[in-house]
Amino acid sequence: MAQQVKLNATVSESQLGQRLDQALAELFPDYSRSRIKEWILDHRVSVNGVIIDKPKEKVLGGEQIAIGAEIEEEVRWEAQDIPLNIVYEDDDILVINKPRDLVVHPGAGNPDGTVLNALLHHYPAIADVPRAGIVHRLDKDTTGLMVVAKTVPAQTYLVESLQLREFTREYEAVAIGRMTAGGTVSEPISRHATKRTHMAVHPMGKPATTHYRIMEHFRAHTRMRLRLETGRTHQIRVHMAHINHPLVGDPLYGGRPRPPKGASEAFITALRKFDRQALHATMLRLYHPISGIEMEWHAPLPQDMVDLIAALKADTEEFKDQLDW
Repeated sequence: MAQQVKLNATVSESQLGQRLDQALAELFPDYSRSRIKEWILDHRVSVNGVIIDKPKEKVLGGEQIAIGAEIEEEVRWEAQDIPLNIVYEDDDILVINKPRDLVVHPGAGNPDGTVLNALLHHYPAIADVPRAGIVHRLDKDTTGLMVVAKTVPAQTYLVESLQLREFTREYEAVAIGRMTAGGTVSEPISRHATKRTHMAVHPMGKPATTHYRIMEHFRAHTRMRLRLETGRTHQIRVHMAHINHPLVGDPLYGGRPRPPKGASEAFITALRKFDRQALHATMLRLYHPISGIEMEWHAPLPQDMVDLIAALKADTEEFKDQLDW
């Protein structure tokens, strides 16, 4: 069911020179800037009785705004008492350290039991924010830091910051193969042509850039620190597989156990037991949507990655006299 919305307001003199979408986001804070932009492009907004379809159009102050739009009634998800590891919270945002086996948003195959359901239980008012305030996602089995907006203005700001690449997101990962140096992968990513749950590097995909540096070498694996410039689905996993260094344990992109020659049974078991992509969002830095203060959080590696790295170190130590590096 679509709900009819009719909105009216007068542009303030203090908004002189603002873009139309920016001015309307301030006049109608209950709606996100992206939604307002859609209304403008859809010829739903009139300024002094004239339909304007350019979000970048500048306002002078004093204009009469009228919006006639339809809003699809949003699905009301169920609040569920699912524990959240909250590392920071104030009136506008919260930051969580997501565990493995937890989907961020309900979807096909995961109708509930998600971060979104947990957020609705923790802070019921977040139901009034689109997507319950979720700004960016982590894959089900990727662990680490995520920021969530508790209000529409905070979400609007954070989504724009993400688009403007003002977020800093760093990850730790363990890749298969011994990498000699850090670097950057800038390859577009799109949905795989035949495997609909996979993503792939494709010339017609969306731009994607991943920077990586080496933290530690092992006999046949590499521990890395990575920084995202963009946030495409499965980006790190796809980019590392593209350069023939898939992440350990990655079930989609070739992270099958590949124990090096002579490895002990204990080490082979440790590799086989690691049954998710070895990827953790370890650092998040952003500007607070209301105060503008730069904030930064860190999340230590989860125990399964700590154990994996310990096994890799032990294997490397056992064969150190045979290594030529």
